Amino acid sequence: MAKIAYILLCHKDPEAIIQQAERLTATGDCMAIHFDARAKARDYRALRDALDDNPNVTFAKRRVKCGWGEWSLVRATLNTLQTAVAEFPRATHFYMLSGDCMAIKTAEYAHAFLDRQDKDYIESFDFFDSNWIKTGMKDDRLIYRHYFNERTQKRLFYGSYQVQKSLGLTRAIPADIQVQIGSQWWCLRRRTVEAILTMSRQRRDVMRFFASTWIPDETFFQTLVRHLIPEEEIECRTLTFLLFSDYGMPVTFYNDHYDLLLSQDFLFARKISPDARELKTRLGRLYAAHDVEFQISNEGRNLYTFLTERGRTGQRFAPRFWETESSLGRERELLILTCKKWHVAKRMLDQMRALTNTPVIEYLFNEEGTPLPDLGGIQRTLEKRTRHRRALMRMLFDYYETDRLMICLDPSALDLMHDFYSDRSHTRLLRIDCEFSDEYLIGHAHRVGLAGEHTPPATLERLLPTIRNDIASEVDQIRDAGFERHWAVQERATELDNARAIAQFLDVTQDTALEVARTPYLFAD
Repeated sequence: MAKIAYILLCHKDPEAIIQQAERLTATGDCMAIHFDARAKARDYRALRDALDDNPNVTFAKRRVKCGWGEWSLVRATLNTLQTAVAEFPRATHFYMLSGDCMAIKTAEYAHAFLDRQDKDYIESFDFFDSNWIKTGMKDDRLIYRHYFNERTQKRLFYGSYQVQKSLGLTRAIPADIQVQIGSQWWCLRRRTVEAILTMSRQRRDVMRFFASTWIPDETFFQTLVRHLIPEEEIECRTLTFLLFSDYGMPVTFYNDHYDLLLSQDFLFARKISPDARELKTRLGRLYAAHDVEFQISNEGRNLYTFLTERGRTGQRFAPRFWETESSLGRERELLILTCKKWHVAKRMLDQMRALTNTPVIEYLFNEEGTPLPDLGGIQRTLEKRTRHRRALMRMLFDYYETDRLMICLDPSALDLMHDFYSDRSHTRLLRIDCEFSDEYLIGHAHRVGLAGEHTPPATLERLLPTIRNDIASEVDQIRDAGFERHWAVQERATELDNARAIAQFLDVTQDTALEVARTPYLFAD
């Protein structure tokens, strides 16, 4: 059975570290601690006094003064690994932790999880080809030498960097090394750690190279694992659940995140707020529990992205340059149905097609599988359709040999509506406003990845008002956009009122519009 040696790098809050060490070692696992050499001496003494008698806890033999983005973090990790390998000969896995991490599964679950596959768990993506780095330096992290701390010695850090850059003082990466990048929160098997320690002793050139790179804790272990271990034995993921804000800062979890954390497919979570005492207490009891069943829904990342984006319009109203070059045609008429319940819009669209003989296309910018003719490849993906929206629509008008075409759009596609209204063609919009039951919203959450099969009811209950408000906000944005030739059909309205809106939208008689309004089971779920 798996036995985990936790590698903990920390620099403050000795009381919390003591509690963490006692929790994680109470079930038979062990821990090696590196306490920053910059930290207060009395805090380190408090740690030693509390934990020296625990046979499952050890301390790095050599402590290092650590700084963010520096090689010192990797050096401290290597020192702690060396101590752990020597002190815990029965440890099968070495799991990198911080003082802000807490287990979100039981020890029983964690051991069974690691036993299922003989693999290393580490994010490891190609440094140059991947999009792992979102902002800031990329290649310059490696090809220039970085000897100063970017946070505490900014002038020296950027001054040294600019001098090297102006003089062209770049350097080569070791020829047999393909640099990788990923999260520093990994879980590695014993033989992998032993191979890394051996290589660090034998390859001084590799050590010198990484020692002067910037943020090497995101590249050093990630690169060496790929160099030493067959690809089929590497699971390219972290087992620690963490989220980052748009500004690159780690998201903090609080008391009301307990159910969300337990339903994620991870063993630990980071960062837990120091003030989340209730959450810490509940998670602390969890690790030693037995026979706990976890329903994994794994919606956390999608849910966070969804919730943090609410209230940000972020819409682009000006057309891109390639779109301005392709007008639909001044003589053409584009009719748009927009409805959050796609099946309702599709029912009405079918009835309109039958009564008016107008070519119709369903949610072509929302559903990849929408049937479309072969237009030379521009129709193959949603990304291509959206990017070349006007060219695509012009080709569809030409294909159907018509000057009148109807499509469906999701209410969230406000930028597409603005774009089509800004074209020289004649655009009309019919908004279909529906009522939404809790059951429908739950189904919607599942369809878009905000909830999984086993998402706890309490999480869904908190999520529903946000989804309902989000849908209402989309409708309000369409109303506020001031589109001309814009009408609405409403589930609560009478057939006669809806028929008046349909008649104006389609430019048909009231009788024909009434037939559309009376589409069988129009608003049924």
